[in-house]
Amino acid sequence: MPALSQPLLPIGTRGSKLALVQARSVQRSIAAALGVDPADAERVAPLVVISTTGDRVLDRRLLEIGGKGLFTKEIEEALADGRIACAVHSLKDMPAELPPGLAIGAIPEREDPRDVFVSRHAASVGELPPGARLGTASLRRQAQALHRRPDLKVVHLRGNVDTRLAKLDAGEADAIIQAFAAHRRLALGGLPATPIDPVEHPPAPGQGALAIEVRAEDADAPWVTALTHLPSLLTVAAERGALAALEGSCKTAIGAYATLSDSDLSLVVEALTPDGARRFRQVGETRVAGAGGEAAARALGARLGEAVREEGGAALIL
Repeated sequence: MPALSQPLLPIGTRGSKLALVQARSVQRSIAAALGVDPADAERVAPLVVISTTGDRVLDRRLLEIGGKGLFTKEIEEALADGRIACAVHSLKDMPAELPPGLAIGAIPEREDPRDVFVSRHAASVGELPPGARLGTASLRRQAQALHRRPDLKVVHLRGNVDTRLAKLDAGEADAIIQAFAAHRRLALGGLPATPIDPVEHPPAPGQGALAIEVRAEDADAPWVTALTHLPSLLTVAAERGALAALEGSCKTAIGAYATLSDSDLSLVVEALTPDGARRFRQVGETRVAGAGGEAAARALGARLGEAVREEGGAALIL
């Protein structure tokens, strides 16, 4: 097969260890799409590390300083003005609405979407002693934990994976909940970690998936379309359909989990009040065969998300 043309395609990424691992995996995939040896990936798709507000401000919740977009804003500015050709994001960090002129061009194969419970004192939230301290900066994880264990004390814990694990070891919390995908990508298999049931406690919409963001005019470029994994695209389309319907942000505790069996897609969507006292859930399924599969998946998510919003109303917003 002849190699595709080899333009310079700088990749924008955050600078954390996890972000760089994720960006390098995409870098190798882009090189393969261009017919370039992975050893030469940096030559055709160099990484450009960009510091974001979300990385710099760690003493407050995201909802207090502007929401999820603070992990993407500076990178998207570099994409819009042409300093980079694409950006690699954790999809769960992306708002439901993108800036004008930008698009999610590809979704590579998704990692495990579940949350994981990490503690040296217990194997699950249910096993924690009364009044234990649970570390998280996620409103969803907080609400889901308090729904089951209202006695827990939630400790605000932001920072990258290593920072949060260091705070756990320092005794700032008795347990933390994180994305299992991060543990797998960083090869943290030696930790005392227990995956959490994604049906009973749905993860963030799109968790475990990467998003390759591009300028809208580049969305159909061969090197972009070659990166998409169709089953992953369909499941996250359903979950983000629910996110959009619920107007999801860091001020709303939203979980969504889609699974695919052949052409049958199942989805569970939930939203909780911030204190975890009330939980609203919807479950549904649809067929996603053929060219209209992505639209059907997104429509299912929108329908379930709207039903949850109608049931929960203003109680869902912090």
